[in-house]
Amino acid sequence: MAAGPRPQVVLASASITRQGLLERSGVAFVTAPAAVDETAIKEAMAGEGAAAEDCALELARLKAARTTARYPGALVIGADQILDLDGRWFDKPEDMAGARDSLLALRGKTHRLATAACIFRDGAQIWHHLESPELTMRTFSDAFLDHYLGEAGESILSSVGAYRLEDIGVQLFARIEGSYFTILGLPLLALLDFLRANSVVPE
Repeated sequence: MAAGPRPQVVLASASITRQGLLERSGVAFVTAPAAVDETAIKEAMAGEGAAAEDCALELARLKAARTTARYPGALVIGADQILDLDGRWFDKPEDMAGARDSLLALRGKTHRLATAACIFRDGAQIWHHLESPELTMRTFSDAFLDHYLGEAGESILSSVGAYRLEDIGVQLFARIEGSYFTILGLPLLALLDFLRANSVVPE
């Protein structure tokens, strides 16, 4: 049997949200999650005093770099995002109790989402982009927090901040500064600019 055509674009991420953003924007791609020990890298870089942006970019770079060899000629996209609250980096909560703790820590404060994407082709990095939207949570009541957790359910465990802005999570916020797509995990507008410049999507 003849092999199918080689993919032009590869997303080195298991994120359903990132996949959905690319699909809805009309980009044809295949998904190939990269095996990267994100926890170990984040712990090491945090211990060295690295900025969240530097760590997000390094993780995005590693994801693309470890996938590029399997897809000759393809544009391999790596992406990552780190929630930073005054130097404290948040991970995805393990359970609903952890989600509550995260939201209580974020309540009434402004945090940023260091969001990076990079592209490799044939082993070389050819593009990268970094954005850091800032989000301010309102000082919501404990009663609202209970309501939110009950309504949102365990879907929020896939979100590093225990919120899903595209759903009821928007009610947690007083102010948002930055691209909606970037907040969801991918600097989509900048990425589409690059893909247009490389004739992947029409100009």
